[in-house]
Amino acid sequence: MTSLVLASTSASRQAMLTAAGVPFEALAPMVDEAELKRALAAEGTDARGVADALAEAKAVKISRKLPGVLVLGSDSVVALDDGTMIDKAPDRETIARQLRMLRGRTHRLVSAAVVAENGTPVWRFVGVARLAMRDFSDAFLEAYLDACGDVLLGSVGGYHIEGRGAQLFARVDGDQFTIRGLPLLPVLDYLRTRSVMPI
Repeated sequence: MTSLVLASTSASRQAMLTAAGVPFEALAPMVDEAELKRALAAEGTDARGVADALAEAKAVKISRKLPGVLVLGSDSVVALDDGTMIDKAPDRETIARQLRMLRGRTHRLVSAAVVAENGTPVWRFVGVARLAMRDFSDAFLEAYLDACGDVLLGSVGGYHIEGRGAQLFARVDGDQFTIRGLPLLPVLDYLRTRSVMPI
């Protein structure tokens, strides 16, 4: 079996791979995401390009240190139809502000996955989901933030669709794996071609 490293400390991504029976080791990629996002924004890169570039940067950085190992990098970006992108929030007040901006509107969640080998990208996939957030009340929002707490700080968009965050939405078009941060089915398909998973 070929070995796989996940270039992420994301609990959600690790849980998806574990639940799917994928053997892997997780390592923190130590990529300056904020600086890379600033550079990409200055170039006018769209949400799809930003997610893909961040996933590649993570995979390539670790792959350069681990020759012969497949390294999976992934990243997710939330974007409104006008192109406005939303980052992970540093505090409750920012999450509340972001969710007020998203409520009653449809946004895209873009999740990219890149596999690198010997410091070079060898495979990539970008999944896109469209989510229509319902026009919830301020009272609901405060109760939601109270119930979820600081766990939301690690989630782009301020929600976990697999948990209480499902209550925020009126409609979702796209698979839950992509929404949770990793386009898992295409990843599994590629891992089978590389003998990380059985055919």
